[in-house]
Amino acid sequence: MKKLSLVAALALGGLLACSMMATAQNTNATKEGKGGKRGGPPSVEQQMERLTTELTLTDAQKPQVKAVLENTMKQRQAISADTSLDRQQQREKMRPIMEEQNTKMKGILTADQFKKYEDMNQRRGKKGPGGEKDAPAPKAP
Repeated sequence: MKKLSLVAALALGGLLACSMMATAQNTNATKEGKGGKRGGPPSVEQQMERLTTELTLTDAQKPQVKAVLENTMKQRQAISADTSLDRQQQREKMRPIMEEQNTKMKGILTADQFKKYEDMNQRRGKKGPGGEKDAPAPKAP
């Protein structure tokens, strides 16, 4: 009887340990997902991966694009961290940063690559936070 209780306890302990490891893996996968917590912007590495694939960046372009993305990310994080700004003020402050990023990217990318880059940004703008919200709401009859 004691052996049966010991085996049952070990089996239960093993199941508990496995379920905790599985939960920990799911939590990490979620954090590493699309931009981390609350679906924020993708990391520089994620952006680089996507741009490299979709724009077919050359080895010479990669470090230049990465530097632009890192600079933009740093500026955006500073604005997001400023708790004195409401959401609309944050957007207004980020707009010139994104325009600066686009200007720099235009100098790095070829004309075809930049066209694709702009198309990607327009698609993302419609899907991303606030993308559809900026459109006026339909009026009631």
